[in-house]
Amino acid sequence: MNDFTFYNPTKLIFGKGQVEQLKDLVPQYGKKVLLVYGGGSIKKSGLYDQVTAVLKDIDAEVFELAGVEPNPRLTTVRRGVDICKEEGIDFLLAVGGGSVIDCTKAIAAGAKYDGDAWDLVTKKAFASEALPFGTVLTLAATGSEMNAGSVITNWETNEKYGWGSPVTFPQFSILDPENTFTVPKNHTIYGMVDMMSHVFEQYFHNATNTPLQDRMCESVLKVVIETAPKLINDLENYELRETILYSGTIALNGMLQMGYNGDWGSHNIEHAVSAVYDIPHAGGLAILFPNWMKHNLNVNPARFAQLAERVWNVDPEGKTQEEVALEGIEKLREFWSSIGAPSRLADYDIDDSKLDLIADKAMANGEFGNFNNHKLNKEDTLSILRASL
Repeated sequence: MNDFTFYNPTKLIFGKGQVEQLKDLVPQYGKKVLLVYGGGSIKKSGLYDQVTAVLKDIDAEVFELAGVEPNPRLTTVRRGVDICKEEGIDFLLAVGGGSVIDCTKAIAAGAKYDGDAWDLVTKKAFASEALPFGTVLTLAATGSEMNAGSVITNWETNEKYGWGSPVTFPQFSILDPENTFTVPKNHTIYGMVDMMSHVFEQYFHNATNTPLQDRMCESVLKVVIETAPKLINDLENYELRETILYSGTIALNGMLQMGYNGDWGSHNIEHAVSAVYDIPHAGGLAILFPNWMKHNLNVNPARFAQLAERVWNVDPEGKTQEEVALEGIEKLREFWSSIGAPSRLADYDIDDSKLDLIADKAMANGEFGNFNNHKLNKEDTLSILRASL
C-alpha cells in the first residue's frame, strides 16, 4: 500500500431520537443558524418540526434555505452564501440527504470567501476556511455526512464537479434510521447503488498489498447485497434501514481508502451525463459502472476476477480470469436490475445526440481515472457511453 495520513474530525451520532442532541451541540457555535433543506419531505415526515422545536428551545435565531435540488445548483449555493454574509450566520444545519449536505458545504466555504463560490468548486481557489456546520441525515447514499467532499452543478454552463477541503467536514452528523423510513423505494434503491459504487471506485485503485482494505470493501458490498432485496420490500424495517444507513457512511468516510487513491472514473463520466441531462446521480452510475468495468477489464483482470469470486461467488473452475471477471460484471448488472435500478441511458430517454458534448464535459480537466494508474481519454469515454445507450 502507499503511505497515507488519515483525518476525519466528524462526530458521528447514530441511533433513535438523537435529534435531541442538537440542544447541546448547536449552542457551541453561536445563535444565528441557517437551516438548509430540500423539497419539503422533512416537513411531511415531521422532522422539520422536531428540528425547529429544538432550535426554538435553545433560542436560536433561525434563517432558512429551502429547495436544494437533487443535483445541487450553484444558484442555490449563491443564495445561501448571500444569506450567511448578510445575516452574519454563525452555524449551518443541513437536514436532508447528500445533495443538501453538499450544498451546505459549498455555502459554508463560500461564506468565508471573498469571490464566487464557483471558484472553490472549480479549484481556481482553495477553501481555507468555512463556517461550521452539522447535519441531520435523511437518506442513506452518499456518505457526505462524514466526509469533506461535495458535488455542485452549474446548470447555466452544464458543468458538474466534485471538490472538497479539510475545512468542509461536518462538525457532527446525526443519523437516526427512523428518519429514513419515509424515503421512497426508488430513492432507497438509488442510495444503495450509490454506496456500492463508492466502494467499487475505491476497490479499483493504484496500489498493491491491500489485503485488509480489500476485505473491508468486500464486506460492505456483501452486506448491502444481502440487505437490499429485503429492504425494498420492507421500507420501515428499523434493522434493515440501520444496516444500510451505516453502510453508506462507511462506504465513503475515508476508512476504506487508506493506503491508496481510488479511481472515480465512472463518477467523472456520470457527472458529465447529469450535468447535461440532470438525471439522478446513482441512476447514471447504475448504467455506466458495469460498462466502465468491461472497458477496463484488461487493465487488471485478476482484480475483477477476485471481486467476482469473493463478492459474487463466481466459481473459477475451468475458466480464465477474464471469463470469471465478466461473469462477475454480469452478476452486478443482474443484481442492480433485480432491485429496480436502470440499465440503459435510454431509460432516461437519452440517445446518442449529445454523447460528444458529454465526453467533452468529462474531459474538462484532461484524462482521468486511477485504476492501476490507467487514464481514460475522450475515445475511452465515448466507448463507455455508447455501450451504455
